[in-house]
Amino acid sequence: MIDYRTLVTQQSMHLYSVFAKSFKSVNEHAVAGIKTVGFNPTAFAVMEVLYHKGAQPIQQIGAKLLLQSGNVTYVIDKLESRGYLHRHPCDQDRRIIYAELTDEGQRVMDEIYPDYTRQIERAFSGISETERDQLIGLLKKLGRSADNLSPYHK
Repeated sequence: MIDYRTLVTQQSMHLYSVFAKSFKSVNEHAVAGIKTVGFNPTAFAVMEVLYHKGAQPIQQIGAKLLLQSGNVTYVIDKLESRGYLHRHPCDQDRRIIYAELTDEGQRVMDEIYPDYTRQIERAFSGISETERDQLIGLLKKLGRSADNLSPYHK
C-alpha cells in the first residue's frame, strides 16, 4: 500500500518533469528565432533587458538574468564589439558601469523583437488566454513559495 507522503512525492516529481519538458518545448521556439538572427540566448537576454529597461548597471543585468558577473561581462564585451551596446560610468558613482543599447542595437531589436514575440505567442497558442492568466498566477505562487523555502533566500 502506498502512503499519502509517497503519493505527494510522486506527484511532485511528475509535476517537475512536466514543468521541465514544457519549458524546454516553449524555450525552443524562442531560441530558434534568435539563433537565426545571430544571437545566443544569453546575448539576446541582455539585449532584451536593455531594450525594455534602458541603460542598466552591469551588475543588475546579471542579477535580472541570474548570471554570474563574469558571464555578463563576457557577453557585454561581445555585444559591444558588434556595436550593439556601449558602456559608460555612472555620474554619481564611477564604480558603477552602465550598459546601454547603441542606435544600431536599438535598430536591430526593433527589427527582430516582433518576430521573437510572435514565436513566443505561437508557443503558447495551445492554451487559452484564461489558461495563460491562470498559469501566470500559479507559476508566480510556485516561485514565491520555492524562494521562501530556499536556504539562499534573502
